[in-house]
Amino acid sequence: MAINMEPAGSRTTGKVRLHPTQNEALLFEKSAPGKRAYKLPPLDVPAADAATLLGEAHRKTAAALPELSEIEIIRHFTRLSTWNYAIDLGMYPLGSCTMKYNPRVNEFVSRIEGLAEAHPYRPESHAQGVLEIIDLLQRCLLEITGMDAITLQPAAGAHGEFTGILLVRAWHESQGNPRRRILIPDSAHGTNPATAAICGYTVENLKSNADGGIDLDALARQVDGETAALMLTNPSTLGVFENQIHKIADILHEKGALLYMDGANMNALVGKVRPGDFGVDVMHLNLHKTFSTPHGGGGPGSGPVACKAFLEPFLPTPVLVRKAGNNGLSELHWEYDRPQSVGRVRAFYGNTGMFIRALAYILANGPDGLRQTTEDAVLNANYIRKKLEDLYELPYKTPSMHEVVFSDKRQLVHGVKTGDIAKRLIDYGFHPYTVSFPLIVHGALMIEPTESESLEELDLFIEAMRAIAREVEETPELVKTAPHSTRVSRLDEVQAARKPVLRWRPAE
Repeated sequence: MAINMEPAGSRTTGKVRLHPTQNEALLFEKSAPGKRAYKLPPLDVPAADAATLLGEAHRKTAAALPELSEIEIIRHFTRLSTWNYAIDLGMYPLGSCTMKYNPRVNEFVSRIEGLAEAHPYRPESHAQGVLEIIDLLQRCLLEITGMDAITLQPAAGAHGEFTGILLVRAWHESQGNPRRRILIPDSAHGTNPATAAICGYTVENLKSNADGGIDLDALARQVDGETAALMLTNPSTLGVFENQIHKIADILHEKGALLYMDGANMNALVGKVRPGDFGVDVMHLNLHKTFSTPHGGGGPGSGPVACKAFLEPFLPTPVLVRKAGNNGLSELHWEYDRPQSVGRVRAFYGNTGMFIRALAYILANGPDGLRQTTEDAVLNANYIRKKLEDLYELPYKTPSMHEVVFSDKRQLVHGVKTGDIAKRLIDYGFHPYTVSFPLIVHGALMIEPTESESLEELDLFIEAMRAIAREVEETPELVKTAPHSTRVSRLDEVQAARKPVLRWRPAE
């Protein structure tokens, strides 16, 4: 079946754009004995026998590493770099993940010598500059969230959830009633029930109403003396703001339960509303989602936890405090003597490099700029919604915030599912959106453009989605067999999950 393809780098509306690829063999297949990419200078010390030095730790056979020339190695890794999709190349429409652009000024500031090389064991008297950065970021985040106290220790959003629920548990235990249940809406992030369970709670599901929000009557019936908290994402994973949030907080507080807010979607609220003002007791923030630090990805993430004053005694140790120094000037110190603390949840003090980046972003934007980013993110999501709602099913008519969720209901008539559409989107040069989530929307297409994208980029994405919708009706097999422009065609995902090939073996 013919596919209308444009040359590499083309952004022609409604047509596939390809990146150049070559049918390159594996490094192991290109290897030949004797090839070298380097030459070491002659030894200027006596030679030593490795087997004698290493004893039993010495390999009996040489490692089966590929032998290549320098130019082969350079070309290989350069080509690999061109096959990687990145925010520097184009839009990431991943809903709920908030894959936004990280301004270069953040990286510049984080690499300033005195900051980048600051050691966590440095004496406090020699670390006042870094501590001032941490203190200022804490004060900024407290102002943005409307909360009273904060810890920056958690290393990711899920780690922040864990820390926040530990605070909830510690407070209830201090009141003499540990409680046993956590309520979690069916539209919540998947980490929420996992967090509650790992903290020792029984998880109870709370169904959404027809507008995608919390059913107040159902909430009132389910909250009782055993309910420790409600874990609420606001706006939800449906992109819906809980406009009854005050009533939700009141229902919980009347029964002695707390309101935990998953702040993953805070990028839709910054500068507009503050969770602390509408009844939230404790929440976490994802610095990568809202304040443009790099995604954690198992590495340097950050998920600060902010809370109201009554939970402050339970914050993880150490806590940053300001005291008068020997010279009469105030200095910042880490305070460890906190009898009610839930204890340390992270080595040292958190990922300081992320704090520097987040603060650089906040200061570069200022209050008006942060408010503008929020408004732009919401505007972009609603622009996409308006331009696509005639072709893709919109399961909830409630106004969208930072992201919009469609379903594949109309395309399913032609045998095309959300995953097929996402894979076909790759042929148009865009990273796929979030597929099949949230689970309460069958065949969900979750799209979040963030504030990073220009009108021109949004229009290209919209035209691609509209072109795919036309293909679904005219040539559905083209979509069901996509992608067609990648080095590897569609994989058998079931087979890959059940029988993964985890190790390369040379051909016999």
